[in-house]
Amino acid sequence: MNILTWFESNIITVLSLEGAIAQGIIWGIMAIGVYITYRLLDFSDLSVDGTLGFGAAVSAILITQGMDPYLSLLIATIAGGLAGLATGIFNTVFKIPPILSGILTMIGLYSISIRVMKGSSNIALFQYKRITTPLNDWLVSLGVAENAVTNLSTLIIGVVFAGALIGILYFFFGTEFGTAIRATGSNANMSRALGVNTDLMKVVALVISNALFGLSGALIGQTQGAADVQLGQGAIVIGLASIIIGEVIMCRKDHSFWYKLCAVIVGSIIYRIIYALTIAPLGQSLNLRAYDTKLITALIIAIALAIPVIRKSLAERRLRKANDKKFTNVGGNENA
Repeated sequence: MNILTWFESNIITVLSLEGAIAQGIIWGIMAIGVYITYRLLDFSDLSVDGTLGFGAAVSAILITQGMDPYLSLLIATIAGGLAGLATGIFNTVFKIPPILSGILTMIGLYSISIRVMKGSSNIALFQYKRITTPLNDWLVSLGVAENAVTNLSTLIIGVVFAGALIGILYFFFGTEFGTAIRATGSNANMSRALGVNTDLMKVVALVISNALFGLSGALIGQTQGAADVQLGQGAIVIGLASIIIGEVIMCRKDHSFWYKLCAVIVGSIIYRIIYALTIAPLGQSLNLRAYDTKLITALIIAIALAIPVIRKSLAERRLRKANDKKFTNVGGNENA
């Protein structure tokens, strides 16, 4: 079977993979937000499940009211930041544990999102102007196949936004203020001893991460053509899976911060590809269904977490063998 024949017989799978790559970048923005709280701040923020849908809801309702779709993205980002502020206040002012703080925000945002969407749990956006609309028209004018336009426009938008955000975050966390946030996550006691207001650092980091959640949710809603209050269900698992996959495949301790952020995006793309393969004909031929994605995700995370341990164990075993060989050679020389 040649490549053309395979492509024709698996066109649905190919299109699914194209969409997975495009959506992987958009979801990767959310994963970067999880990286900020989970890796940099050492804060288990579960509010992402609510903030993602909240961002989508805010952007969608504003678009239906005639607002420019790019301006709606900005407002959704700000709304997400306010959700992060609430989580930060719960934790730093009321001394509620991190996990419970995120859960409280997540639960509250579910009701708020439905109120924002005027009592509806979802809003369709296909008939409204979105950020993909002018790009879709331009791609069609270039002769791009209609069934590939949506994926390609989503890919372009994702690359632009993700690239810009990685650059901004790399610059910010390289400043004195950004370094203080990273130091707070590494050793809060030492940071306080050096005069750092660790509570303020936590709140700022949570505002930034949740702003990314809101932006990602708004982008997902606009590129998919619908906003749903359940959009963020399981988002924390997707974010953690993206981080772990990216780190295992691409990262070492000496890699720079921007490289690690790129690795998170790559991990998100790989996760979405696995998801697409599960529900595409390839997955169906293996008797996999959409409800198997949770099990597959759990297996992927387990394997990704096990790989560093296995690598370390193999390295220690090789070191022991080398030392044993060295001592054997030394002992043999002394006997001689």
